[in-house]
Amino acid sequence: MAGGSVSECKEYLFKVLVIGELGVGKTSLIKRYVHQLFSQHYRATIGVDFALKVLHWDSKTLVRLQLWDIAGQERFGNMTRVYYKEAVGALVVFDVTRISTFNAVTKWKHDLDSKVRLANGNPIPSVLLANKCDQKKDGTNSASLIDNFCKETGFLGWFETSAKDNINVDEAARFLVEHILLNDKGVPYEESNGDRIKLDQEPIPAESKSGCC
Repeated sequence: MAGGSVSECKEYLFKVLVIGELGVGKTSLIKRYVHQLFSQHYRATIGVDFALKVLHWDSKTLVRLQLWDIAGQERFGNMTRVYYKEAVGALVVFDVTRISTFNAVTKWKHDLDSKVRLANGNPIPSVLLANKCDQKKDGTNSASLIDNFCKETGFLGWFETSAKDNINVDEAARFLVEHILLNDKGVPYEESNGDRIKLDQEPIPAESKSGCC
């Protein structure tokens, strides 16, 4: 087809999970990313909440991110399998001011990998977020330690983030979406929806990196 008509624009809908312990800042990150807002007074999420972010990726690609904000206390509940269904990416969040939330990341990642996979059987792409980096850190989570941790547990990479100061929030999300787009079979193996959009575009090159502020 000649020309670059609007009809040639490819649209994608991706379900992305945002998971981690209670109070690590998941809702704040989503509000910052979607609405460019921050508040100190968000109530604890109960069950699951949703937000939609529309990305004009390039002149021919429109990406709609459906962000699922999973409550921190839901990890061991049976409902997480329902919440995770058909997800194609995940942001796993911990709070740099509470070492216990970093120690819990391994359990969250295991729970994620055990309940949802891509059509080819691989784990869905996931990025680790070291949130609240504008505050004093608790423990000795050095960059090299987290680098090694990500390699051992299968994270694509990690970013230090701050919803309050808007540090690396957009960058971390873009890094994840780049890797979701690289999967030309982005439908999870559990049950594919007949209306789900297939990934058939040319891969977008991306460098694996950590984004420390």
